[in-house]
Amino acid sequence: MASHPSTKIYELIREHGIVWHKKRQEFLGSMIGGIIKSRSVTFSEIADKMELPIKEESIERRIQDFFQKVSIDFLGLGMLMLSFVHHGKVLISIDRTEWDFGGTQVNILCAVVSVGKMAVPLYFEMLDNNSGNSNAEDRIGLFKSLIGIVGKDRIEAVVMDREFIGREWLSWLAREGIEFCARVPKSHKITFVDGERLSAGELMEGRAAFTAHGAVVDGTVVNLSLSYGKDGELLYLIGSAKAKCLAGIYKRRWSIEVFFQALKGRGFNMEKSCLRCLKKYRKLFAIVCLAYTLCWAMGI
Repeated sequence: MASHPSTKIYELIREHGIVWHKKRQEFLGSMIGGIIKSRSVTFSEIADKMELPIKEESIERRIQDFFQKVSIDFLGLGMLMLSFVHHGKVLISIDRTEWDFGGTQVNILCAVVSVGKMAVPLYFEMLDNNSGNSNAEDRIGLFKSLIGIVGKDRIEAVVMDREFIGREWLSWLAREGIEFCARVPKSHKITFVDGERLSAGELMEGRAAFTAHGAVVDGTVVNLSLSYGKDGELLYLIGSAKAKCLAGIYKRRWSIEVFFQALKGRGFNMEKSCLRCLKKYRKLFAIVCLAYTLCWAMGI
């Protein structure tokens, strides 16, 4: 006889030590099942879908107690997520998502493995900076934890959007030998070996595309790719990968946008959570990430 899905979830949680104590592991497995069935992060709706032999009100109180008292091993969770991914090199996409609930500002810096058009979340941090952009310290801290999960040698490249630039951050990636591809705001000047300094717009006059190796952008020596997207917008990319490969690498970043959509309005509706404590929000985001990944794995 096939085992119940919640039993399989419990076995994964226990194997990777996401939470301690058998009863809490079992309850987390049941809660993930409730999240998947309800497609909600509202405790009352989750409780309604959890298959436990007690009243719904009691289940909801136990959910509240879980977020108040139970610790989650976020690195162990990352290891569990990685177990759903192929064993070769992985492309890492990093981005930030944010929303407000009343006076609570939720700002999350997240790293995922891009797998085709989908993404598997590996690690994230809550940013307590009034919904501002991440800084080099935030990104380096995130990546040090990520390396502990994936291993540096397994990272094919990291791909990022216009927010993720800056000399300190890009220089750190270069020193660590981590290949990267980043989109750059078109206002950033480009300096060439001969000392010529031009804007991306000036370089693209009369051209459909332009590539170069060994240019300097934001004080960092990079390869350069300029082209126009289907919408006619300039795509200004820099990186340590070969210039001709940068556009192809950047296209794979879209998977993290799909992931964020699945966690928010098009999926589990994370924005509707009534939690106002960021520590509890981090636990909820982690659990919903696991629910999302299990749905993706079952779909495959």
